[in-house]
Amino acid sequence: MSITVYIADDQAMVRQGFGALLAAQPDISVVGDAADGQAAVRGVRELHPDVVLMDVRMPILDGLAAAEQLLTGPLRVPSRILMLTTFDIDDYVYQALRIGASGFMLKDAPADELVRAVRVVAAGEALLAPSVTRRLIAEVTSRHRPRKTESRQLSVLTPREREVLEQVAEGKSNAEIAGHLFVAEQTVKTHVSNVLSKLNLRDRAQAVVFAFENGVR
Repeated sequence: MSITVYIADDQAMVRQGFGALLAAQPDISVVGDAADGQAAVRGVRELHPDVVLMDVRMPILDGLAAAEQLLTGPLRVPSRILMLTTFDIDDYVYQALRIGASGFMLKDAPADELVRAVRVVAAGEALLAPSVTRRLIAEVTSRHRPRKTESRQLSVLTPREREVLEQVAEGKSNAEIAGHLFVAEQTVKTHVSNVLSKLNLRDRAQAVVFAFENGVR
């Protein structure tokens, strides 16, 4: 089955360019687009695409507000949202990760990276631009003054799950964590799944934010 994608961006050239690029892939189909956040919320709720490419800054309703409406509350949708931005350090992106966006991409990223990002997010993995992930969260959480003491929520994790969360917070992949802990990659996947379930987190992006905000270093 093809991955369905919805594109929300106020620039027609971006929508058309991304749309043509993705539609050319045998496993991806573009089901709709919007030029503002309000229209995007309506379209996504109607079409329920697998992945939404959401520009951070749009008229009428910005991308952050649109993502929050789609990802929280009783009318939330199962779609995964990938934020698009021209900035590599951006408070808006950090807030989007907190409410459940699956990651972000820089608009000037190579075409093959965008295609890969859509596939990764559609598969249920979180995607954060590798070059800026840790810097983004470390810088913004320091401004927001995260707690210095560990959250009680961490007590629900086993020592191994806690260790895996620490590695996730470092921005490491499952393969890298497996190598560090000398375990099978499938074992790491199981631990990550357990961490997300126990902490009621949507995906790895929220896990990274949680770790920084709750004293996990």
